[in-house]
Amino acid sequence: MTCSAWSTSAWGPSPKTCISASPVYPSGSSKVRALFSFFTLLPSGRGATLEEAARGAYLLPLVGILTGLPGAVLLLAGVFPPGVAASLALSAALLAAGLHHTDGVLDVGDALMVRGTPSRRREVLKDARIGVGGLGALFAVYAPTLFALGALADASPALAGVSLLAAEVAARSAMLLVLVFGTPAAEGSSSAYFVRALKGRTRRTAAVALALALPPLVALPLGWGTLAVIIAVPAVALGSLRLSGAAFGGISGDVSGATGELTRTVLLVALSAVVPAVHAA
Repeated sequence: MTCSAWSTSAWGPSPKTCISASPVYPSGSSKVRALFSFFTLLPSGRGATLEEAARGAYLLPLVGILTGLPGAVLLLAGVFPPGVAASLALSAALLAAGLHHTDGVLDVGDALMVRGTPSRRREVLKDARIGVGGLGALFAVYAPTLFALGALADASPALAGVSLLAAEVAARSAMLLVLVFGTPAAEGSSSAYFVRALKGRTRRTAAVALALALPPLVALPLGWGTLAVIIAVPAVALGSLRLSGAAFGGISGDVSGATGELTRTVLLVALSAVVPAVHAA
């Protein structure tokens, strides 16, 4: 494989051009390893390239299980006070993903504050500097997430653990829906690799089915909270597609990453209103 013109996105360093003579990860299990290697910091073999990870993009919701598991275990243990447990669990989930999508929140937040053309906003997306829009977006996304998770942990450590795991799977599912139905804002965008890889009818069908089915399946122990999961994933993905289309002229790696982070927030906030009440009853 030869790669050139490296760039940086919400998914970390990635080559703009990669040419491979033959697939490096031909099997299903290897596609999962490539995804885990690319989208997380957890050990899963050698590092995967953007091109290799894109081949298994339809399995992206599975990454949420891996990133959510450490935090879910922390919450389930019930060792720490609710607020401490929530902060540690959220930190574990973010660190497991290498903070790549957090970068997307910063970039999108800055770009949305720009008054100008989609082209100008896309330029801001690529700017490495952090502005007040990015910092505001960071607070708006993660502060409610932390307090919602703390409320869930206070009501039931077990249900909080399940909620975080479901939210992580839901976050990757919403990202996948954006990649399936979105159009890259620019051909050089890192999202273009994933959009192309998901063009086939079989992969698109598998991607949509997994994105819509896996989150509520993980959330089954939450009872009525499962309904929030069913609604949140497509709703946030649709909102993201419309907003990114108007603001940037399409999607990007940053947009997809920020969509996942926002999905986690929306879902945990919704669950914090539903799950404790059901648990108390």
